[in-house]
Amino acid sequence: MTRLEFMQGNIACAEGALAADCTFFAGYPITPSTEVAEHMAAKLPKRNGCFIQMEDEIASMAAIIGAAWTGVRAMTATSGPGFSLMMENIGYAIMSETPCVLVNVQRGGPSTGQPTMAAQGDMMQVRFGSHGDFSIIALSPSTVQECFELTAKAFNLADQFRCPVFVMADEVIGHMRERITIPDSVPVVRAKPLKDGMLPFAPEEDLIPGFAAFGTGRKIPVTGLTHNEKGYPDSTNPSRHDSLVRRLVDKIESARHSIADYEIVNEDAEYIFVCYGSPVRTVQEVVQRAKTPGTGYLKLKIVWPFPEDLLARFPHVKAFIVPELNLGMISREIERHVCVPVISAGKIGGDLHTPDELISIVEKLRGGGAI
Repeated sequence: MTRLEFMQGNIACAEGALAADCTFFAGYPITPSTEVAEHMAAKLPKRNGCFIQMEDEIASMAAIIGAAWTGVRAMTATSGPGFSLMMENIGYAIMSETPCVLVNVQRGGPSTGQPTMAAQGDMMQVRFGSHGDFSIIALSPSTVQECFELTAKAFNLADQFRCPVFVMADEVIGHMRERITIPDSVPVVRAKPLKDGMLPFAPEEDLIPGFAAFGTGRKIPVTGLTHNEKGYPDSTNPSRHDSLVRRLVDKIESARHSIADYEIVNEDAEYIFVCYGSPVRTVQEVVQRAKTPGTGYLKLKIVWPFPEDLLARFPHVKAFIVPELNLGMISREIERHVCVPVISAGKIGGDLHTPDELISIVEKLRGGGAI
């Protein structure tokens, strides 16, 4: 059974988390993500869950890490300035292999920037913002339905890969309202348990250790220092650090094919839009409704790890066009992997691309003009 709802994107994120059995939320209100926290504050106490407003985003990230180690599913939500504050503790979650979910409803920056306007300016920060070498998983909804579905999916990925997982929405998607379908239940994939006799940070064949929550009788140090498989610090050993960090990267990068989530339309087209988040909606207008000749698109529901192998799926492509609400963050990633022109259609200020703007780019390419 399912039910139909007319719902805001931020509320759908919260509903997706609840459907995935999230029972702990810690956060600090910040535009344009505040509705996620408000909805969790209203719903969690009725489900024997816990909502806590922390003193800032630094403490919020620390709180969900601690909650996750008790064995519950934990989440926070923020926007750009708060996301910056969370970076140190995000690194701690990566190093300690803590499963948790962060929703970032992006707004214009740098600094306080445009609190009420949409942007996708945190897409490189989420990938590289914390110090050191690591890999992450980041999802990007383009509809209210996907706000629900991808948030629920984020919890499964966090448990499966024992890492923080990010839902990188934007203000347009977070604040729009659409009809969505909410199922009675969603698939729930829990972290695999730590096997008897196994050390707490000893990886299995998939490079991921089993998980044992606090209170289950296991003595597990949880440190941000380089550590051995018992969890004890071993931070002056170059080979230990090398093997640990390579595993933290490889457990995600080696699974990029199974993690990838995308849609392809008109893969034989000459001009392929690569899009994620709210610009997807303009691209769909151009390709599917306006039926602009020679165009297709690759829609990324998961942007990181970046699915570069998909770029070889377009045998007749003459150029990739990348509309995004920044000055070309993901377009640069695409340039690393292809030999055809990559046209960055970056836009900032808060307005979405119009269909005419994207059609004009295609017409100029078709006519051999400069972009």
